Amino acid sequence: MISPELALDLARRHEWARCEVKPIDPVTVDYPDLTIDDAYAIQRAWVDLQIAGGAKLVGRKIGLTSRAMQQQMKIDEPDFGALLDYMIMPSGVELSHAAFVDPKLEVEVAFVIGRRLSGDSVTVDEVLDATDYIQPALELIDARSHRVHPDTKRARTIVDTIADNAADAGVILGGEKVKPADVDMRWIGAIFSCNGVVEETGLAAGVLGHPANGIAWVARRIAPYGLAIEPGQIILAGSFTRASATRPGDQFVADYGPLGTVTCSFL
Repeated sequence: MISPELALDLARRHEWARCEVKPIDPVTVDYPDLTIDDAYAIQRAWVDLQIAGGAKLVGRKIGLTSRAMQQQMKIDEPDFGALLDYMIMPSGVELSHAAFVDPKLEVEVAFVIGRRLSGDSVTVDEVLDATDYIQPALELIDARSHRVHPDTKRARTIVDTIADNAADAGVILGGEKVKPADVDMRWIGAIFSCNGVVEETGLAAGVLGHPANGIAWVARRIAPYGLAIEPGQIILAGSFTRASATRPGDQFVADYGPLGTVTCSFL
């Protein structure tokens, strides 16, 4: 297992990249033998740095929920990252493109949890019972290490992604707040447009068959670390579209039909 000192050093590298808005080498360039457990140790060290600086942990995000993405990354399970208070934004937000290294957007369903979910046997039914409401969301992802290294052309690995807080940079919440019992979540759909042109469409069933499966998975996955999903936390279930690139001047609309819209733009 990686030492706490090395985990902190690598976490500081990611924080430097975030603050300076400059990509760094993926951690596996210098440390090719790092494991997924090592990557989560680096992520936890980064979260601890944020909390020490005054940030608050407000939830989790789940990534790589589609079978195609798992096959591409050569893994057989999703990954997760932390959501911090400064990442949460309302629909209609204007973002500075220059404030991010490589910003992209994904279409998701956000769960707001009302009761604690803990242990290694959390089920979908328990997730649905514990959820206060769901609502449409966009996740802003931002790789702080090179997706493809400019010199070696080597793509970053799942270890690099997890160490980078699963590339999470923000959450944009909007649309209608809906009780889980009032909608068949598998059929939640979205039309995602950039500057009036449809870029992606999808159904939430693309997230492990049902987006609540992602919430149950992350509750079970964090249990060995003594962690749980706490009341009031926001959990992003995972994207059901491909990530869309962004440019200065772009305006995005995710139309969830009866659940409303989520919008944002880049300056």
